[in-house]
Amino acid sequence: MEKFEHEYNAEQIQVLDGLEHVRKRPGMYIGSVSIRGLHHLVYEIVDNSVDEALAGYCTEINVTIEPGNVICVKDNGRGIPVDIHAKTKISAAETVYTQLNAGGKFGGDSGYKVSGGLHGVGASVVNALSDWAEVTIERDGGIFQMKFERGKTVQSLQRIGDSKKTGTQVRFLADSTIFETLQYEFEILENRFREMAFLTKGLKITIEDAREETPRKSEFCFEGGLKSFVEYLNKSKEKLNKEPIYVEKKDGEVPVEIAIQYTTAYSENIYTFVNNINTIEGGTHLEGFKRALTKVFNDYAREKNILKEKDSNLLGDDIREGITAVISVKVREPQFEGQTKTKLGNSEVTGIVLSMVNESLSTFLEENPNVAKAILEKCISASRAREAARKARELVRRKSALETTTLPGKLADCSSKNPEECEVYIVEGDSAGGSAKQGRDRKFQAILPLWGKMLNVEKARADKIYGNDKLNPVILAVGAGIGSDFDITKIRYGKVIIMADADVDGAHIRTLLLTFFFRYMRPLIENGNVYLAQPPLYKLSKKGMEDKYCYTDEDLEKAYKELEEKGIARDQLNLQRYKGLGEMNPEQLWDTTMNPETRILVKVRMDDAMQADETFTLLMGDDVGPRREFIEQNAKYVKNLDI
Repeated sequence: MEKFEHEYNAEQIQVLDGLEHVRKRPGMYIGSVSIRGLHHLVYEIVDNSVDEALAGYCTEINVTIEPGNVICVKDNGRGIPVDIHAKTKISAAETVYTQLNAGGKFGGDSGYKVSGGLHGVGASVVNALSDWAEVTIERDGGIFQMKFERGKTVQSLQRIGDSKKTGTQVRFLADSTIFETLQYEFEILENRFREMAFLTKGLKITIEDAREETPRKSEFCFEGGLKSFVEYLNKSKEKLNKEPIYVEKKDGEVPVEIAIQYTTAYSENIYTFVNNINTIEGGTHLEGFKRALTKVFNDYAREKNILKEKDSNLLGDDIREGITAVISVKVREPQFEGQTKTKLGNSEVTGIVLSMVNESLSTFLEENPNVAKAILEKCISASRAREAARKARELVRRKSALETTTLPGKLADCSSKNPEECEVYIVEGDSAGGSAKQGRDRKFQAILPLWGKMLNVEKARADKIYGNDKLNPVILAVGAGIGSDFDITKIRYGKVIIMADADVDGAHIRTLLLTFFFRYMRPLIENGNVYLAQPPLYKLSKKGMEDKYCYTDEDLEKAYKELEEKGIARDQLNLQRYKGLGEMNPEQLWDTTMNPETRILVKVRMDDAMQADETFTLLMGDDVGPRREFIEQNAKYVKNLDI
């Protein structure tokens, strides 16, 4: 028998205890060790406090980012149980923080009817991935404390004083040997906790950043719950129904809460939550909602003769144009698809949501005929636009079929046909396009020059987009359709790179293109296919010296210092500030912006669809007031303004 060089037997099988496995494979538990995973640690601890609020025992949660990026989460819940656990023979509190599958959220007779979090994984995972953690509990008349280092107990639970209060405080420092960064972003946490406060009516959540000399603090508490949430999401939009439609069903196995408001916008924004977890991929609760919405509006339109006998039914897409809705369900034993819990799978939820929306929304429309009429007029207008878009799309397809090629005339395509290695540069202006065409690597780089003012899709329906001479070349080049027809598997390029000047006009072009991708090719962003090229801002040159390119003001200062150390004074250097890409010759453009070995690309991420939607509406929508307010608040951060 052949003897293998490396024996593979029982000795090679590693058995890691729970928390060792977490440290070895953190991505399995928190998604990644990037800044996203770092923030996830905070969410897990806060989720435990929110679960106390959902169970009716907690009214206040305080989160503080202390100096040195230490996180402190304090609540006024019941406090983690401190008595000895029968199975582990240590306190219940220590069990929760050191055993991977220990928690109070399993089975119907536990301390919680519903909960989010990682079901007995959250606290112990945070502990395992922390340099140190300290837990202080107030309950049963006492103050108890325990301490850990990298998941291991260094001080078992001890009574350190007396207290008549109840609650839990957790302080921890994430482990710098595991995470890429320990720098928390206040805005990311603030957005998350605002969302949690909306979803838990009456719960007060405070977040404070104490790292700077002047601390920042935000406090959230919404008695209106989801109604307040929808009003917040639509604050920059023109509303069709001033007061959101609000329906709530508390009885039965699955409590449901829904708020709906229609706007004059053309996009649909529906956000779904299960036990306060954002189910970004939807699931059975969303399915039930959509089916009910389509049925109720069609039935009402037929009954009131708004839709005549010869008219075909309105489609779901028509009825959801301009809708902002938040759906929140509480499920005792939720079945999620995938570890990241982004899609609800419980089949019984579809029927529960469907019948509740059917009943409540039908009643609302009957009682509010003016609102019903305004919404239906918009739906019918959307239906006509959809039909016009279909005809325009067919026209584009027919025209393309008659031509020898379906690609836009200005596109300089690459020779490779493998999307994984191909990239297209969408370049602002013909002169920059010319330089890019000459400077590129023809094997895998395609160039699509754009010129003139682009359509702002935030103010246009799909029928205006097909055949638009500025957007149509982009649609044809990407090759995967738009809107509900968009098919990510058909994209012709793995990287779609926006290359615009580093000035105000360039920023405008980038924003218009990103708005288009966000509204009509969103999977392209979600899949990580959209990038922003970073052309240099400055060039430092001197006879006999290789040119030095700088991409930021900080880069420039650093370059000056490095050259001064080599004996080259500032006044010996020529400084060129690039106003546009057209100022660079093909070689310079290749070296600085297009060569995969030396270029800088920024990947456009879809971390927070809600925030992105709000920003695009604010910057590109019709409402001037909020945009002016945004500019006034952020003007102080502007550098290199071209006037």
